[in-house]
Amino acid sequence: MTFQQLKYAVAVSNCGSMNEAAKKLFISQPSLSNAIKELENELGIVIFDRNNRGINISMDGIEFLGYARQIVEQTELLENHYKGTQLRPVHFSISTQHYAFVVDAFVKLMKNFEIEGYELNLRETRTYEIIEDVKMLRSDIGVLYIGENNSKVLNKIFRDNELKFTPLFNTNPYIFISTKHPLSNREFVNIKDIEPFPYIKFDQGKNNSIHFSEEMVDLSEMNKIIYVNDRATLSNLIIGTESYTIGTGVVVSDLNGSEIKSIPLENSEIFTVGWISHKNIKLNNIAKEFINILNDIVSTNYFDSNYYLL
Repeated sequence: MTFQQLKYAVAVSNCGSMNEAAKKLFISQPSLSNAIKELENELGIVIFDRNNRGINISMDGIEFLGYARQIVEQTELLENHYKGTQLRPVHFSISTQHYAFVVDAFVKLMKNFEIEGYELNLRETRTYEIIEDVKMLRSDIGVLYIGENNSKVLNKIFRDNELKFTPLFNTNPYIFISTKHPLSNREFVNIKDIEPFPYIKFDQGKNNSIHFSEEMVDLSEMNKIIYVNDRATLSNLIIGTESYTIGTGVVVSDLNGSEIKSIPLENSEIFTVGWISHKNIKLNNIAKEFINILNDIVSTNYFDSNYYLL
């Protein structure tokens, strides 16, 4: 086993593709595949499961890559210190449900950077894909919520895939509406109040079920439902129509503007928003910095301390 083989394996994991990794490493795809195969044969494990759609990381591969990343990172730090070589770009990737406060934390993270090069990835995506991204090491962390309706299923998925859920805060459900909406002056609303208006949901694709729904309350029986894929479209629909969606209640004015507000929805259930990471992978410094910023944002700007999980 050579250091070069470790670098190759980490590169394939980061890119999620042999072909893309080969391009970044400036070697041919067959050469890279052969190097990985030789490494797997030497170790007696399968690191990457190959199929027609690409590659997946095996459970043995996830454990192996946890060690490989640490060796590669520490070796590069040592080389940079003594050889004065150019620092490699810092890598950090996050997958998240469509939360403006996560984007706010990402913006603050970028402003804190004092390094010359970095490769960052912020992916707002479907709930199932968030879990898959962290499971397959495509993302360092994922941000999502758990509640009474999905906790049993999600916690089982977390356990089965060696993922750890860390709470950020608890919240009751809110509706997001335009400041010009007929209900905008209400202190709170109930299901009966919102029934006449269009309900906007994030499309979950083939995993469209209550367990993976991004909206905290099951309103699938509503007569008027609009499915969207991105937060910008949702915001434009809320501002331009009398539609609504369900969420945490967090409105980041710098990102959402002043035309959207949140109102509590009468519901006794409490939901926990948090982040997941892989148990076998040590978070790098940039990921730790992001978590610190995220904790600071949700505890000091948006939530009563009684709701914040220490």
